[in-house]
Amino acid sequence: MNRLPQTNRIHVAEVVTRDGFQSEPQFIPTEDKIALIDLMSTAGYAAIEVTSFTSPRAIPMLADAGAVFAGITRNPAVEYIALIPNARGAERALQARVDAFNLVMSISEAHNQANLRMGREQSFGQLQEVIRLAEANKVPVNVSLSTSFGCSLAGAIAPDDVLHWARRFADLGVRGISLCDTTGMANPVAVGALCQRARKAFPTLQITLHFHNTRGMGLANVVTAVQAGIRRFDASLGGLGGCPYAPGATGNICTEELVHMLDLMGYDTGMNLELLLQGSAQLEHLVGRTIPSQLLRAGPVL
Repeated sequence: MNRLPQTNRIHVAEVVTRDGFQSEPQFIPTEDKIALIDLMSTAGYAAIEVTSFTSPRAIPMLADAGAVFAGITRNPAVEYIALIPNARGAERALQARVDAFNLVMSISEAHNQANLRMGREQSFGQLQEVIRLAEANKVPVNVSLSTSFGCSLAGAIAPDDVLHWARRFADLGVRGISLCDTTGMANPVAVGALCQRARKAFPTLQITLHFHNTRGMGLANVVTAVQAGIRRFDASLGGLGGCPYAPGATGNICTEELVHMLDLMGYDTGMNLELLLQGSAQLEHLVGRTIPSQLLRAGPVL
């Protein structure tokens, strides 16, 4: 069976305008979202998760999803992704010419009930419909498996459960799987073990790691994942984001800190750190508070 090649190239997907903005108390104006995405589009990202086509009643901060997609200037080198909750959202996303779908389901039954208000089997059934719709329209699909490393509602998550659900989605022909540390409970040993098993089980899938820095281990987990052969990561500019169903959870790993670290380690991110810091500084003005980025405060290592 063919294995994905080992390279020094790291692919970074930005999630701040979806994961970061969805829980903000004040609506970020559409034109400001567009301007930030246009800046990020020149910074070297492999992908940008622009928004979510969920119900505006459920997430009012992202009610302008269609307008944002219509307003951005697309860079052909960047894949513009949207989070898709259901078939209705998929139809809206297709009208907006989204490049790829990101679907979400929790490995934890309790978290899936809290987050999506349904059990895992019902989620799987709904997502099957979305995957069929995407396939018919030649749109690639990634499935984000939330709580892959632990759940604040249900406790430990067995790696076998993660691989079981990954297999069920892989069998539907999805392009990739994201292993998500939604509640910030991952540690380097657990990360290394699950990444090795996932790469062995799914050698042709794009495997992405989505870490939160809830307990300060986000970048340590990245290092372990890279050493295990992972080359795709989600991150959020300024470290914004977090899970509303994980008590005490803080934001995602910080994009500029991820890129800064990997560049110093000799990996090829292909990203412009100066532009990332510029975007992070703009972000503070948009949200009206100090953001978690330590690199924005201290500056890069010279």
